[in-house]
Amino acid sequence: MTDPAGPAETDWAAAVAAVRGVPGDGRVLLICHVNPDGDALGSMLGFGLGLRRIGVGRVQATFPGPPEVPETLRGLPGEELLVPATDADPRPDLVVCFDAASESRLGELVDRLGTAATSVVLDHHASNTRFGAVNLVDPRAAATSVLVDGLLTRLGVPLDAAIAECLYVALSTDTGSFRFEATTPEVHRFAARLLATGIRPGDISRRIFDTRPFGAVRLFGEVAGRARLEPDAAGGRGLVWTWATLDDLARYGQRPYVLEALIDSVRCTAEADVSCVVKQTGAGEWAVSLRSKGAVDVSRVAVALGGGGHRFAAGFTGRGSADQVVDAIRRELDGALLDVTGG
Repeated sequence: MTDPAGPAETDWAAAVAAVRGVPGDGRVLLICHVNPDGDALGSMLGFGLGLRRIGVGRVQATFPGPPEVPETLRGLPGEELLVPATDADPRPDLVVCFDAASESRLGELVDRLGTAATSVVLDHHASNTRFGAVNLVDPRAAATSVLVDGLLTRLGVPLDAAIAECLYVALSTDTGSFRFEATTPEVHRFAARLLATGIRPGDISRRIFDTRPFGAVRLFGEVAGRARLEPDAAGGRGLVWTWATLDDLARYGQRPYVLEALIDSVRCTAEADVSCVVKQTGAGEWAVSLRSKGAVDVSRVAVALGGGGHRFAAGFTGRGSADQVVDAIRRELDGALLDVTGG
């Protein structure tokens, strides 16, 4: 687990030294977690652009699994740095990992931690296992992009509009468009610095939050319509959950990433503190998203079931049927209750 105080200055210095130690013709491989979200992809590409600004090595950015970027995240500055996992440098001088709480989130790219000369991890999950040679991990940070900004600043990288757009996408997605508990005065000050570069928040927000295919709208309606409310679950705090299958996606001609936004439609249920969406990814395999309004630490549930995350937003990979996955969640919920002070 991480130090709740976040990185020490010695950690920052070690990360700066790792980056500056890359030879002029060296190779840097940036990796974010499987099925990248806005924070993972935005943080990674923003950092990659920063490295290019100061002439650091040859930079590749990648993530495990199919090389498919969600439609809402396409066109980000730095997208040209992306390569499929199959084309990622097998022996880089430096590996930098973003928004991944454990090695398992790196999928088939996990071996690069062993073949690289050194590695740096930037993350804000409390469940982070500190798997890098250098770990910049702060569970108090609203997004991994906060750590990226800290490292770029220490590297002397000037903040321009291209880097700012990537980091703003990262920050706004992980704070729920600045609606979640992690939205502090520091978050707004960070956002103000990013906006001062001239990026257009309205255009970015419409693309990220308010655009989806009509097929996805119809799919959301069907999946939300089968949601189940269990008011007695989680010690009486309530659980609402639903599920989506690969057949559902095929019926409406949609890709799996469109379901990432579905949790926001479910979590608004007034009678439930905990919300859950179970999304099929293969035969007997499900990607599970968990959210809490404050009475339950869903990261405890996710960690117990092999995943990770934050107190109020977490996930894991479940196996079996959807009902079996939710049964496992129910068994863990009572042990994840928080007291009235949020402890």
